[in-house]
Amino acid sequence: MSKHGRILVAMSGGVDSSVAAVMLHEQGYEVIGLTMKTWDYASAGGSSKETGCCSLDSINDARALAVAYGFPHYILDIRNEFGDFVIDNFVDEYLAGRTPNPCVLCNTHIKWEALLKRADKLDCEFIATGHYANIRLQPENNRYVISKGRDEHKDQSYVLWGVSQQNLARTKFPLGSFTKAEIRQMALEMGQVELAHKSESYEICFVPDNDYRAFLRHKVDDLDARVAGGDFVLTDGTVVGKHQGYPFYTIGQRKGLGIALGQPMFVTHIDPATNRVTLGTQDELKRSVAFVKNLNLVKYEHIIQPLEAVTKIRYKDAGTTSTIVQDGELMKIDFHHAVSGIAPGQSAVFYEGNDLLGGGFLI
Repeated sequence: MSKHGRILVAMSGGVDSSVAAVMLHEQGYEVIGLTMKTWDYASAGGSSKETGCCSLDSINDARALAVAYGFPHYILDIRNEFGDFVIDNFVDEYLAGRTPNPCVLCNTHIKWEALLKRADKLDCEFIATGHYANIRLQPENNRYVISKGRDEHKDQSYVLWGVSQQNLARTKFPLGSFTKAEIRQMALEMGQVELAHKSESYEICFVPDNDYRAFLRHKVDDLDARVAGGDFVLTDGTVVGKHQGYPFYTIGQRKGLGIALGQPMFVTHIDPATNRVTLGTQDELKRSVAFVKNLNLVKYEHIIQPLEAVTKIRYKDAGTTSTIVQDGELMKIDFHHAVSGIAPGQSAVFYEGNDLLGGGFLI
């Protein structure tokens, strides 16, 4: 009988999840490793060698570590669920003129659900991942609260806003109080030299070569014929050129527009119905108010009174002080100073200090 019970650990084959599994093993948990196969390069149209969390090498690395430490390891094929939900949503969002957030959807609707379903079958009380974030039970309202990881450069709380209270109750984040450098050093001390120096990928896992445009063309028949040749317009409607197709642009984009107008110009609006992409100056890109849908609140059950928070509108955003208030099924965000690049489809995530209040998708 283990000291702390049985726990299912999501293992991608990378240094973070590998060290998390070993840490829990050494703390006295009965660890079971699980690697999820979410996609494959063949179906995604990749041309280079398969890499990342779903490659055969990564799966073998995860299994080898489990064998070395004497705990079981399983592979779970969730390509159908992943493709039906995450990839279809990714394509649909771009075709709707929005910028999708696939990692949030994957965490919320695929990985946590798949992990907990398998955890139940294996009699595991808890699941764990290698995310850099923290979690605690807040006694005042009996809610589970996610807070930022200690390593501000690696904090991943932004992509976790959609995880439900029910799922957080069974979740552990062993790496939340460590920095990335400390985790790599732990891997070295474990004798896992290759693992310690393993490079990280910041690409979307199912988009080969980090080329989402080629991915869209692979997934959507005759896409270029359907969308190429639309108008670039200014805010006043003046046509200033032709573009490659509205799905190939995102709000805030400056580079790769293929048009010169004598001053820096940014994508400020995308209209799928007319295949028009509006360009504007940086000042025209700025907004002071935003709304989000598909709310999931973490720290509090409701936010019906105006509350000051720091809102992040993208993963690497430093955040902007704002006032948020719940408006039915939406959250209204009043930024205390105008922000650039509010892209529909991306996540807006709210913080109170280091605590994650919740989040939703920008509309």
